[in-house]
Amino acid sequence: MRPTERRHRGPQMTVIALLQIDPTVGDIKGNAKRISRAASIAHENGADLAVTPELAMSGYPPRDLLNHGGFVNRCLEEVHDLKVNLPLIVGCPIPPETERTRPGNGAVRVIPNRPTRVVTQKQLLPTYDVFDEERYFHSDTKPGILRVVDGQSIGVTICEDAWQHAGLVPNDYPVDPIEQLASFSMEGEALILTVNLSSSPYHAHKQGTRAEVAMAAARTLGHPFLLCNQVGGNDDLIFDGRSMVAWSDGEIAQAPAWVEGVMMVDLESRNVRFLGLDGSEEIELQVYKHQFGVVKKEEDLLEAVTIGLRDYCTKSGLSSVVLGMSGGIDSAVTAAIAARALGPENVIGISMPSRHSSDHSISDAEITAEALGMELLSMPIRSMHDPAEKLLLEEINQGSDIAAENLQSRLRGLLVMGVANARGAMAIATGNKSELAMGYCTLYGDMAGGYAPLGDVWKTEVYALARAINDEAVKSGKTPPISESTLNKPPSAELAPDQVDRDALPPYEVLDEILRLHMEEGLSGEAIAGFTGKDDAMITDLLARFSRNEHKRWQMAPSPRVSGRAFGQGWRQPLAAKKD
Repeated sequence: MRPTERRHRGPQMTVIALLQIDPTVGDIKGNAKRISRAASIAHENGADLAVTPELAMSGYPPRDLLNHGGFVNRCLEEVHDLKVNLPLIVGCPIPPETERTRPGNGAVRVIPNRPTRVVTQKQLLPTYDVFDEERYFHSDTKPGILRVVDGQSIGVTICEDAWQHAGLVPNDYPVDPIEQLASFSMEGEALILTVNLSSSPYHAHKQGTRAEVAMAAARTLGHPFLLCNQVGGNDDLIFDGRSMVAWSDGEIAQAPAWVEGVMMVDLESRNVRFLGLDGSEEIELQVYKHQFGVVKKEEDLLEAVTIGLRDYCTKSGLSSVVLGMSGGIDSAVTAAIAARALGPENVIGISMPSRHSSDHSISDAEITAEALGMELLSMPIRSMHDPAEKLLLEEINQGSDIAAENLQSRLRGLLVMGVANARGAMAIATGNKSELAMGYCTLYGDMAGGYAPLGDVWKTEVYALARAINDEAVKSGKTPPISESTLNKPPSAELAPDQVDRDALPPYEVLDEILRLHMEEGLSGEAIAGFTGKDDAMITDLLARFSRNEHKRWQMAPSPRVSGRAFGQGWRQPLAAKKD
């Protein structure tokens, strides 16, 4: 038997504000100001209670900052010092009880003119994929219950605490915090709603999964379930926001993606609004039955990689970037992403033709730079390449052709890094996930850079991004930055005469499907052959090459995680190992 959604008389928590903010990891003072600003907007618009994302005071994920002397205590002290005009639940690390225990991932209650109180600490600590919370936190044994007004209480959970109940995690935890709260409710505890402080990273299709979590919790609890999610980028993790409320009858509403703001939820009238932190116009949010409207994947992906680069730069104190412009699809899309993230005036491209470069490669790079309004430097590499090649000629002649080809790529990397140094900018790499998977890239050459916006984007998706970028330009009355020549010509590294990618790789439509099934679905070569009908020997060869190039991925620049399985924090393969 499940509790049914009850109506209470007298004063109660009717209007809840979800503070969808973009914290910076480690910026305790700045995060406190962000929380206070959002809480003020909530108060001015009649909220009875405001809720932040998970670990909003420290930023998520704080990783080894939690081990730095005094960091956790400073976070909690800043919560104590918050000046707010309404009850607030803040995500904050909690100091450990002893020197031999770990801190907690907590929720702290702040009420005007009253002492702060730790309401709960996270029970379920995800330790898989990009999550490593058992390394840093200890887990609580019971869910949080916060008594509010007129003898009524609210349940307080933290991110993963709600996911076990929906059966959407790989771990089989010994407890289910949602079931625990439901039991308290059936035993007479007047729970009127449950909140979830969340820092749930983005990847494709995550919106629907998160909605399943919220709706499953609301059904079981018999009262509204409100999830407040972080927005923005922190290193490789991207957070899309999309905070939400679900009622037990299956109705659900969601905040916009990719923007900071306050989601105002009137639980009685089911009126839901979103107020931007930047003072933008108020948005009335639609309440759906069981599901949301359709999300356009390419547009969502474009926002994700843009915000990843933007926040990586702004939170690192960087204002401009440098990249090589070959006239190919990867560099054109990367340049467009950089212009969206930082403004075209802060993007410097370098055209570095060699004797193998075609005329259209140079002109295509110029078309992209002109359409975006960015600076493009011309630095032909022949004057460097010829003497370097002559110096290494004997070794190159005795080796493979790849040595000569990689020399060009490394000379280009030298120039990109040199200009970045001279301009006080960050070099960005333009490679995509397909190339990184197959090792079709050069260490200290085209892999050089501090960030790789396309590092988790398959080559086939790069083309989809290019079309989305051009469509966006047309809608705003601008020239599409990615030329038809760039879109239609065969991909090529242009490191040898008449070279094209398909000489070394299968068509990207085939390659990406095989790699995705292997990486994201965990299928073996044999299973992939059976599923796709593709040649078993070809698949075996591709997966062997995939495995051989792990050393390159250990040295790749950080990339925004936009898929269910990305290289980086969540991909931990051995190097010196035999791989059957």
